[in-house]
Parts: sequence; C-alpha cells; structure tokens
Amino acid sequence: MTSIDTSFESHGERCAGTLMLPAKVARPPVIVMAHGFGAPRAAGLAAFAERFVAEGYAAYLFDYRNFGDSSGRPRHWVSPRRHLQDWASAVAHVRTLVQIDTQRLVLWGTSFSGGHVIQTAALDPQVRAVIAQVPHVSGIASMKQIPIGISLRMTLAALRDVLGDMLGRPHYSPIVGRPGELAALTGDDASHGYPKLLPPGAKWENRMLSRVFFEVPLYSPIRHASKVSAPSLIVAGRDDTITPASAAKRAAGRMKNCTFHLVEGNHFQLQLPDEEAFATSLAIQLDFLRRHLGAAT
Repeated sequence: MTSIDTSFESHGERCAGTLMLPAKVARPPVIVMAHGFGAPRAAGLAAFAERFVAEGYAAYLFDYRNFGDSSGRPRHWVSPRRHLQDWASAVAHVRTLVQIDTQRLVLWGTSFSGGHVIQTAALDPQVRAVIAQVPHVSGIASMKQIPIGISLRMTLAALRDVLGDMLGRPHYSPIVGRPGELAALTGDDASHGYPKLLPPGAKWENRMLSRVFFEVPLYSPIRHASKVSAPSLIVAGRDDTITPASAAKRAAGRMKNCTFHLVEGNHFQLQLPDEEAFATSLAIQLDFLRRHLGAAT
C-alpha cells in the first residue's frame, strides 16, 4: 500500500487529505471518506480504508476545514453547510488525480458524514455508488432523542456563541457527554464509544462551537434522498440511540436503488474494529462494492 498526502482548497482554507493506493492495481476505483460529528480523519477511518485498500480499492480520506490537519479558525467548527462544501471540493479534487479511476468514485460516510454523502450524491449524478453507515438523515429524529431541558440549554448555548462571535469570543460546548449533560452526543454508547475511535496522540478536543445546535435540527438529508440515482447502501445499528435506525430505513426507502441492512449493535460498535458489528458492517460493504464496482484486485 502507498499513501500520498494530497490536500485541496475549500472556500479559502486548506483541507488535508491522504490518498491510499493498493499495490499492483492500475487506476483502481476510489472511495472518498470523511468522518462524523467533530471527528478528524485519524479517528478510526483508517480501519475501514485499510481493508478497502487490501481488496484493491483506493481510499481518499480528508479532514474538514477547522479540524484535524486542515487549516481554519476558529477550530472545531461543526457545520453541515460547511462540511457539504468541503465534500464538494474534495470530490472535485479527487477527480483530478491520475492514479485512480475517476469514473468509479464512491462516497463513504459514517454518522454525520453518512448524511453528507447522501446529500452530496443527490447533487452529483456522476457519483458511482454511495455507502452510508449509521447515517444522520433527520434532524428532527435525532433531536427527539434529547430531553427538552437539554434542548433548551443547547439553544441558549448556541445563542451565546452567535452573540459572542460578534465580539471575538466564541462559545464552545462538549461534543461527548454523559446522560443529563449538555453535549452533542450523550448516553453510555457515546461516552464509552467515541473516545475509542481516537488513536493515541490524535489532534482532538472534546469541544465544538455551540452554534451547531441551531443547524442540526434543520439538517435532514432525507429530504434529498429521492434524488440519489447511484446504487446506495445504508447500514444501521439496531441499538443506535444517536441516529435512529428507523429514520435510516425511511431514507433508504426513498432512494431509487438502495439496499438497507440492520446490524446488531449501537452507533459506535459498527465503527470500532474490535466489535463484531464492525466486521458485519464491513463484510456487507465489501459485498456491495464487489457487486457494483467489480472486484478491484
């Protein structure tokens, strides 16, 4: 396997990216990958990418603006609107790379980015295939998991951030917290699962700009699902308390050519290599890739 650092520009900032190439495969299909809510590409994406590359596919992993190895201030700015812009810029960049087959380009997302790839594919008919794992597809469905008291505190934190930004004092909230705490992701699966995604020394802090609490309830990629023409795969976790499987199944039903799989496990078990749910989800994804792109090796 060969890894090549190849960054791109998105709206005036540099987004860091890495192209992973399989050995002895000329111009392989490429799988473009980015992470979920507040996570850099170092947080577990390689566990999937390395397995894809071992099967003969190329993988391109990138960090959003203001995260990981990318530039941008203030840091830790989670924003569906900005992430979607970065996805469009990443796909445009990958299509300039000579080492891969740009006609066989796959979008791959997990959690928050699982919604991003659905919406990106809806606007890009040249995408060859889409894989969305435990995807965020409905802001309303996700917000229903949050107690009303916490929702009110989220709104106040977002307002404080928007007003503070005008004075150069942005306000941050935790990404991960325990039940009853003010955080974007709470519950035992989040507090135990999210940190396991991070390798030692990862550039990550448990905080994000609070203004995202204004965006998440309005962000529902399911509204664009019917416009996705590429063959698609959605894999959901039966015990997912963050992005409900029922919403993911509804999104799959609206897509023209989508296969839906329900896997035993919670939101993070599907993303962690030492979990059985990870192996199950990966096997489903590899079978999907073989059927729609052919065997790369």
